[in-house]
Amino acid sequence: MARHSILRATGVVSIFGAAGPALDEVGLSAWIAQAAPGETLVYHRGFLAVDATSVISKLPAEQQRALRLVASAALRAAEQGLVHLVQARIGPDQFAYIAIARAKPRQAGPALSMRLLEAA
Repeated sequence: MARHSILRATGVVSIFGAAGPALDEVGLSAWIAQAAPGETLVYHRGFLAVDATSVISKLPAEQQRALRLVASAALRAAEQGLVHLVQARIGPDQFAYIAIARAKPRQAGPALSMRLLEAA
């Protein structure tokens, strides 16, 4: 018996809109900058490792590229302590990739945008 998350496909916003990518690195960074701790953003729905790999992905090349950039930006933000990255299984070979905003750093230092740019 398969166990699936309570997160349903109908409640998940895909990275790809009808006219192309709906979320890019700038959009992700903007969300991170304004998100309150605990807020969540689904930055991809599918199977990230497959969808971002050109040899096996069914996505067009431009969407694969956009997905790789957004996934890399999300990882950099996690490494900077700005978000937690989690996944929720929503079906067979289908996952929601979720960024959860963390509390913003309180120590004096570079601005958030500078920290994200330096991590790139």
